[in-house]
Amino acid sequence: MHEDFVKAAKIPGKLVIEESETASHAKHAWIQARKSSDFSAFAPHLEKLLGLARRKADLWGYADEPYDALLSTYERGARTREVAALFTKLKPDLTQIARTAVERGKAVKPNLLRGNYPIAKQQQLNAEIAASIGFDFDAGRIDTTTHPFCTTLGPRDVRLTTRYDESDFTSSLFGVLHEAGHGLYEQGLPEADFGLPSGRACSLGIHESQSRLWENHVGRSRVFWQKWLPRAAEIFPNLRKISLDQFLAAITRAKYSLIRVEADEATYDLHILLRFSIERQMLRGDLAVKDVPAAWNAEFEELFGMTPPSDSQGCLQDIHWSMGGLGYFATYTLGNLNAAQLFATARKQRSIAKANDQADFAPLLSWLRDKVHQHGGAFLPGEIMENATGKPTDARHHLKHLRERFGC
Repeated sequence: MHEDFVKAAKIPGKLVIEESETASHAKHAWIQARKSSDFSAFAPHLEKLLGLARRKADLWGYADEPYDALLSTYERGARTREVAALFTKLKPDLTQIARTAVERGKAVKPNLLRGNYPIAKQQQLNAEIAASIGFDFDAGRIDTTTHPFCTTLGPRDVRLTTRYDESDFTSSLFGVLHEAGHGLYEQGLPEADFGLPSGRACSLGIHESQSRLWENHVGRSRVFWQKWLPRAAEIFPNLRKISLDQFLAAITRAKYSLIRVEADEATYDLHILLRFSIERQMLRGDLAVKDVPAAWNAEFEELFGMTPPSDSQGCLQDIHWSMGGLGYFATYTLGNLNAAQLFATARKQRSIAKANDQADFAPLLSWLRDKVHQHGGAFLPGEIMENATGKPTDARHHLKHLRERFGC
């Protein structure tokens, strides 16, 4: 609480007002710039937001570079140089894995799962699956929105949201699995400490580890669908003609995407490495705002082997910068790394591995409650990971998971 107080007290009221006003105008400008695919219309606003971010970093103080101060607002205790070293180590392996996975994905029929999936029946399956992994509907619910998210209104009121595509039920289902991972974390926080640091999530990187673990390590696994594909086929008859192997190939198919939120497991982290690099360069003053589109496209070409055809499909696609959310993106990949490490550690316990292999994930949830959820924000993210797994966050488990999933 003292840390929160000091951080807030160092920022003068005038700066808070200025940032709020600037972000409000910037968001509107971003919407218009994205529609017209014209980065230059958004650039002056980004310039102002960068200036405000540097001012805040100077007031808060930092160890090595301004990015440290911003990153720590989302991932307490994290250092930019440590994250950069981790990402540098990841980059060549991720690039190779993505290349192999995308090549293998070409053999999978793209529209294999296309069919007729009424929304009411999707909602039925989603609720059954969310409940089966432990989401408590007496303390939460699922609603509909344009972009999926999870929000907590109180210790017994956790809201999940998803969106529906009547030609593809997996869109809403994996949205629910992802947000249910967030929701399980929120439902596992100490209820008596709600409103206190000990009663809130540790960090975004830890929060994202929970959503990625349930969405990918559980929700895209063979054992999960050995149980749930027959039930899905009862609800959606057109799935009866699809084998388990065909279904798994379809839900894990990799392909390069220009858009981050449409990326699969094999390619997603490359999108984050790109954004982390661009943000860091901008904050250090190594990259002028006007040069962002060219820098973005050059790095995208290096990572994905293609160049975005427009700013709207490139550097203007994400809303984060227009809201002043600099320092945020790294937590997505940290979440992937943490998820793989936590899942691998949990499975070392024979009882958990045996239950998982029978599609019983209650012991896994109990382990996460004990090692992660119950501690809230009482520990730093690094401490949570060391206490739970015996080691700091590293790339080994995530890379192993990706290689096994995509046959690399």
